[in-house]
Amino acid sequence: MSPAPGRARTVLGRLSVPERKAVADALRTETVGGMLLLAAATAALVWANSPLRQSYQAVRDSHFGIPAWGLDLSVAHWTADGLLAVFFFVAGAELKRELVAGDLRSPATAVLPVVAAACGMAVPALVYGAVASAGGGTWNGWAVPMATDIAFALGVLAVINTHLPSALRAFLLTLAVVDDLGAILVIAVFYTVGLNLAALAGAALGLGVFYWLHQRKRVHGWYWYLPLALTVWALTHAGGLHATVTGVAMGLMLRTGHDHRPEKGTLEHIIHLARPVSAGLAVPLFALFAAGVTVSADSLRAVLDRPEPLGIALGLLLGKTLGIFCGTYLAVRFTRARLNPALAWADILALSVLAGIGFTVSLLLSELAYPEPAQADTVKTAVLLGSLAASVLAAVLLRIRNARYRALYKQETRGLSGDEPERERLGGASAGTAASGHPPG
Repeated sequence: MSPAPGRARTVLGRLSVPERKAVADALRTETVGGMLLLAAATAALVWANSPLRQSYQAVRDSHFGIPAWGLDLSVAHWTADGLLAVFFFVAGAELKRELVAGDLRSPATAVLPVVAAACGMAVPALVYGAVASAGGGTWNGWAVPMATDIAFALGVLAVINTHLPSALRAFLLTLAVVDDLGAILVIAVFYTVGLNLAALAGAALGLGVFYWLHQRKRVHGWYWYLPLALTVWALTHAGGLHATVTGVAMGLMLRTGHDHRPEKGTLEHIIHLARPVSAGLAVPLFALFAAGVTVSADSLRAVLDRPEPLGIALGLLLGKTLGIFCGTYLAVRFTRARLNPALAWADILALSVLAGIGFTVSLLLSELAYPEPAQADTVKTAVLLGSLAASVLAAVLLRIRNARYRALYKQETRGLSGDEPERERLGGASAGTAASGHPPG
């Protein structure tokens, strides 16, 4: 039933069955992916700071590929340009789903996450710029603190327990979709040099063939699309664009199923197949060869002494928090968008801090902004410190909120022991607070 004219739309209210299934599926896979990402990052740090550090550098810097095609790349380069294309393919597909069947399909419901994500990208860049300028540094790394790592963030949420409202997770997922689009636009526009127009024309032609096969002819079979995707990726790389742009473009071209059911060959079905590859393989391998920086007292001191690394760390921790929280407040204050009744502003604050975990895409942006190894290691250390600080603070805030929701759940179920197992299955306080519309303060 459509809302009455003049009535404010509720953002992230009760989701439809397809959306609930999509959110639940994303949470299950990306949460596991977040754990694998954490394990890979930890392994990289241990390996790079152990007596075997030279073997880590040797593996990371070893080259293989096809030199005649300009693809004689290092292992680190292959994981950054190649495997992350899978990550951005899933991000592009998720964006397409949100535009067609999710919260972004209507301007009225898209206002809140879009404004929050935009402010969550702009404010960290400004915080970085202010800190870097005040210390006599450059603006080279302004884009590094803009990104949110959804897999890592969901991994933190998974540790907190189950009483937090499902709307909080849905907010984070929608926010991250817009955030990923902003990151790929920044990469495409600001980190592109020496364009090869002939190669880019070939890549565009390949994308046209992909669209024709998938949308018009509805051809099935991975053996058609995998060679085509690899060709388009190689041409994009040769053309001077960051090759991850290919992933987003192809994700946006996927067709949706009838009534958004996951039929074979449709966006929903392909996301279901590709997301485990992204979350379980592509992103962890990228982290393994991107997060291996040598951590020492000197490198930690350099983060605090040098304006650029300090700006990145503060941009992630403070900039993301201020940007997302203030952006959400402004959208609610000056538009007709409204928060889900199950959420309180304290929940949004905790989520804003959580979004300061900028691990995967921030590491990628740091490599693009600071290609020199000496600079890159210090900047990566700043990304790790800022993300770690954000994750610890967010975990504390979320545990406090979770305790409030758990207490409310116990209060609601006191004396109803016969109903308690069923209410627990439905999500504990999340079900109760969503129904009552009164979140704890």
